[in-house]
Order: sequence, then structure tokens, then C-alpha cells
Amino acid sequence: MRTLLTALALLLAPLAVCSAQEENRYAGLDSLLTEFYSALVPVDIEVKNAEMDRLIETCHDSLTRQHVTLEIFDHYMHARIMGEEAVAIHVYDEWIASGKVKMRGEFERMEADIFATFNRNSLIGMKAPEVTLRKPGGGELTVPVPGRKAVLFFYDTSCAKCRLESELLPPVLDGVEFPMDFYAVYTGTDRGEWRKFRRRLKTGNDNVSIIHLWDPEMDSDYQLMYGITATPKMYFVLEDGEIIGRRLEVVNLQEIIYYVTLVQNGPEK
Repeated sequence: MRTLLTALALLLAPLAVCSAQEENRYAGLDSLLTEFYSALVPVDIEVKNAEMDRLIETCHDSLTRQHVTLEIFDHYMHARIMGEEAVAIHVYDEWIASGKVKMRGEFERMEADIFATFNRNSLIGMKAPEVTLRKPGGGELTVPVPGRKAVLFFYDTSCAKCRLESELLPPVLDGVEFPMDFYAVYTGTDRGEWRKFRRRLKTGNDNVSIIHLWDPEMDSDYQLMYGITATPKMYFVLEDGEIIGRRLEVVNLQEIIYYVTLVQNGPEK
């Protein structure tokens, strides 16, 4: 793999001549951008943000700057590496929302606005937003409760992937070796279907408390706070409220649980 500086140099070289080429002029640049993303994988978000700003600033031609900015935004908006979507939020704020770079159309701008609005409150390293939800028998609970590790699992009973994930969850929860709250948040409104789901999702592990919640009137703004535009969505939160996992699938949850166990008990455990 090329070093960061080498990858950056390769990217900057074609930018000065991009504007003189035809419609397919960005093909080579896009390929180098892909290499650039890979070279930046090991570094933290602040470094990624700074490098993207530096790259965009190098593009003096407005069309080239637009292309590079929107390619970067799209890549990190659909990031496969957990946490990298924070780069898309940075690019949105610094270049798109500020008006420095224009979107190609109204639909594209609307998609960018929605992404930023629904993701900026629950990024890795942030304090998990507190939301007040309703219990099955009435009453309310504000979650996550401070002082306990927690998982927030947002699901819908009509979602096939949610049903699959929920079937895989019990064995993982059975293996948790530390106190943990598991908040299963139903995003639908069918009380009967919710009741059936609650009966299926169980664990015999005394370390794990499964707490079923919902908000059929959507008064809590949990959709906005946790980016619930689709289900399932799952987060892992530490005792101090820091989010260390987002957009998790069960296999990712299992990895985080293993990591937290090692940190808590030491590698000899």
C-alpha cells in the first residue's frame, strides 16, 4: 500500500489538467481516489477530515472541485468501515452546507441534507442521545441509563432482516460476561406483533437485562437522534454514554462484546 503522502501526490497530479478533458476525464481520478481512501483507513477521523479538505482545496476548477467533493461525500456517506461516516458529515458541513460546493441537483441535495440531519447526533465517540420511550405496561424510561453498558437495538417486526438479527441475538447475549442493558426499541405501532416479538427475544444470562420499549406517537425524536430512517439499527454505548459501535450487525456486536470483555478482565481471561 502506498503511503499517505504518495497517494496524495498521485491524486493531486491530474487535478490541474482535469478541466481540459472530456466527460470521462474523471475516470483516472476516481481510481486514485479509491486508493486514497484505502491509504487513509488506519488514521483517525480528524486526519481524514484534514486530508479531504486539503485535497478539495487543491481543485481550483469549479467542476473538478464539485466532482471530487461529491465523490468523497458519497464514499463516506456509504462507508463500510464503522465511524467513517463522520467524514461525510464534515464534508457536508464544510463544503456543501456552506455553499462552497453546489450539488448537481435538488434530489441529490435533499439526500445529503437528510443524511447529515439523521446521522450527526450519534457518531462514534459522541455521547449517546438520551431519549424517553414507553414501556409495554405503560410508564416511561429515559435511555441509555448512565453507569451501565448498553445496546440499543431499533427494529420493526415487519422487517425481514430485523427478524433474522433477533434470532441470532440470544446466543450472543447469553455469552455476555459483564452487566449490560439491552434496549429493544420497536419502531412500529402494532401492539399485537410487538407482544409476539417480546416473547421470542429472551436470554437466561443474569448479566443482561432485556428492556422492551417503543414510541408509537414518535414524541421522543429517537428517529432523528439515532438516524432511524430504516431498520435494523444497533448501537453499543459505554457506562459514560460514549458510543463505540453504530450500524452494528450481530456479528459486529459479538466482536465488541469480546473486545470489552478483554479490556475489562484482561487478555488472560
